[in-house]
Amino acid sequence: MNLFNIIEEIENVDPEVYGRISERRDVIKNITSFGSKVALAAMPFAIGTIFKKAYAQSSSTPSVVAILNYALTLEYLESTFYNAGKAKGTALIPAAAATNYFNQVTTDENNHVTFLKGVITSLGATPVSAPEIDLTAGNGSGTGPFADVLTNYQTFLTVAQVFEDTGVRAYKGQAGNILANKAAAEGVKAGLYQTVLTAALGIHAVEARHASAIRQIRGQTPWITSTATLGNDTGNPAVNGNYDGEQNVMQGTVNVTTLKNAAGGNTTSVAVATAAFDEALSMEQVLGLLQGSFLVKH
Repeated sequence: MNLFNIIEEIENVDPEVYGRISERRDVIKNITSFGSKVALAAMPFAIGTIFKKAYAQSSSTPSVVAILNYALTLEYLESTFYNAGKAKGTALIPAAAATNYFNQVTTDENNHVTFLKGVITSLGATPVSAPEIDLTAGNGSGTGPFADVLTNYQTFLTVAQVFEDTGVRAYKGQAGNILANKAAAEGVKAGLYQTVLTAALGIHAVEARHASAIRQIRGQTPWITSTATLGNDTGNPAVNGNYDGEQNVMQGTVNVTTLKNAAGGNTTSVAVATAAFDEALSMEQVLGLLQGSFLVKH
């Protein structure tokens, strides 16, 4: 997250932003001082304090807070999953894989949870509590289709792929909603929504890197294609729904298969056309897939 870019975005809609806080020089000095003294996970609290004081009368709309709490719910799931795997040590995850991949992924997911909770709090809202989670996808039974997820490394990798692939699609699904809120807002709120969008897209990019790495660990392409059923190349049909839509070849009004290919031919294969784009999932779609399986529903 580039703090200076975020401040510039807010300045575009509120030229008096620095005057609201303090002199520009002092703001830059304060923020750079924060950076040297405060851990990354604590930055949202520091930043939020500055802008909350400056815009004491402003509040985020419920829809934006709902999006952030939705993202937080997904991050709780991923964080719980990776921490549970890490706790098993080499009995589950080979030492080399932990060192090269999963230690960092676990840290990233924990930071995402802390970051989102901080942003939500700084907007004057309350972060949702961690949900009840069943990593076997058994809705609390512990005997779902991934029953050996914490004892079988291959199953662990499969679930990791499902979470990361779904996470990428989930974040993409909310970018447009935040943009819509920004377009409908005025002045300070529009700037704050841009801040939220910047943070969400940053997390989306990290999730995409996670997905690529885990897919390659499993010997798959870094991207989803429709060559498998609905794009589901996990080997488990229980998660077909998480990949539904990845067979789409239409982008806007363009059928991508009708475009010239790299060799100069007049068509592009379905595999290439579907691999070129990640398809978004709505909040309702994602929660429909997770609730009653990985997220326990009573």
